[in-house]
Amino acid sequence: MSTPDDISIAVSSQKELTINDKSDGKITGRLMLAVFGAVLGSLQFGFNTGVINAPEGKIKDFMNETHIKRTGEQFSEDTVINLYSLLVAIFAVGGMIGGLIAGWWADFFGRKFGLILNTLPGIAAACLMFFSRHASSYEMVIAGRFLVGFNCGLYTGLTPLYLSEISTPNIRGALGTLHQFGVVIGILLSQVLGFPEVLGTGQNWHVLLGLCIIPCALQLLVMPFCPESPRYLLITKEQEEKALSSLRTLRGTSMVDADISEMKREQSNSRAEAKEYIKTNILVRNRRTMGRLAISYKIKCKVIGMLHLFKKKSLWMPLVISVIMHLSQQLSGINAIFYYSATLFKSAGVSEITAAHATSGIGAIMVVVSLITIPLMDIIGRRTLHLTGLAGMFIFSILITLSLVFQDQAKWVKIATIVVSLCFVVFFAIGPGSIPWMIVAELFSQGPRPAAMSISVLINWISNFAVGYLYPILQKAIGHYSFLPFTGFLAIFWVFLLKYLPETKNKTIEEISSQWERKPKEGYIATEDTGLVLFKTKSTL
Repeated sequence: MSTPDDISIAVSSQKELTINDKSDGKITGRLMLAVFGAVLGSLQFGFNTGVINAPEGKIKDFMNETHIKRTGEQFSEDTVINLYSLLVAIFAVGGMIGGLIAGWWADFFGRKFGLILNTLPGIAAACLMFFSRHASSYEMVIAGRFLVGFNCGLYTGLTPLYLSEISTPNIRGALGTLHQFGVVIGILLSQVLGFPEVLGTGQNWHVLLGLCIIPCALQLLVMPFCPESPRYLLITKEQEEKALSSLRTLRGTSMVDADISEMKREQSNSRAEAKEYIKTNILVRNRRTMGRLAISYKIKCKVIGMLHLFKKKSLWMPLVISVIMHLSQQLSGINAIFYYSATLFKSAGVSEITAAHATSGIGAIMVVVSLITIPLMDIIGRRTLHLTGLAGMFIFSILITLSLVFQDQAKWVKIATIVVSLCFVVFFAIGPGSIPWMIVAELFSQGPRPAAMSISVLINWISNFAVGYLYPILQKAIGHYSFLPFTGFLAIFWVFLLKYLPETKNKTIEEISSQWERKPKEGYIATEDTGLVLFKTKSTL
């Protein structure tokens, strides 16, 4: 097969092809259905994050009673604590695995069918946990928590990806925020249903855990009627007719030329990246073998794997930004507030039952503020909201430390501890709660996006697990000053993101990803680790 001597893909051509006409986002019935179906996965994640707190004592009793039935002996206190710690930690382990393969899952099965298929481990997990009490098997609860962790790990990658790819630039921020909105609704539901007078009793804790079957069952019913991501169909699968049909369904109109044009430009860029990757690899191989290889130039969009994501210099900065964004969410101290809010309320002098009910107030605040930020995401912008959230959390983390240190000096200081903790949660919900989930899908083009999502979600789950495991140790070591490390992290994240985080509001994916390209110097020859997504070079093949 003959091959062209020149591969000319100039960076400037991208600008020449830019069409100023961008389609306005219109909320249609099918778009709402697709969003609802996807956000059910977010609700599943939030529900299973918070549901394990209320029945802790009942589950520990169940473990001990089961062991007595089997052996006639009680577990030691340390054994019960270790088993329950395993039950809690195994959720995060499953989440890490699910998050790691979310990108591959999305590309192999598709966004829509990937979500549908992910309902199966969720349903299996719900059945294991529900029937564990009847089977007198705490091992079934542990296995169920691992499976539902895997299920939620996949959702944290699949849901933001799908929401990003079915939206238009001017509503992408609002739709992306709905992922976090679903999460906080799930957390609030788990807190309310976990009240002792509802399902948080010794007789009904297994019912509470088994309720996670409902989001999965609803999603299994809804998603078959939702369209596949048009961006995935056109750019990854190269099925233009199906992509057009999906777009028309989502937009409620046949006038989708602007959307298709923008996707085709991204598809062209992805093909260029695939040619670069193949060409440079062949050049390297030819140098080694001194041979000549035939090349097929019928190249589809190349899905960039994790290894190539690290090799590609032009992808380093968006990857670092994505990781820092997720770290700014999990290392902010918000999980310490979630885990120990009841202790803070009790320290203010309220009863234990009242403190348990008051804890749900944090979930309610998250829901209200997340709802408010939905329209603001495409008005104020992601960058401004995230930096404002981090700055507010930095200030109130200092106030939390001061209130803890001086809480015994006066009664009003104990009340102040509650107030500043709630303000801390408000600023978290303004930006850091939702924006990291959506920003990764915006910073990357179609090829590297799934791998970048997998890495970022994995980092999120690992840091979540680390904070949950290490904070009690930190609290025991430095007492009331245990929030100071989070204060330091918040300052570092704010300074870094102030300098490097771009604004993605109302921009197409192509416009955002083009920021990472660097124009080559005259006569530049690209190598395999080139920093260019698009380049111009000569070949002697």
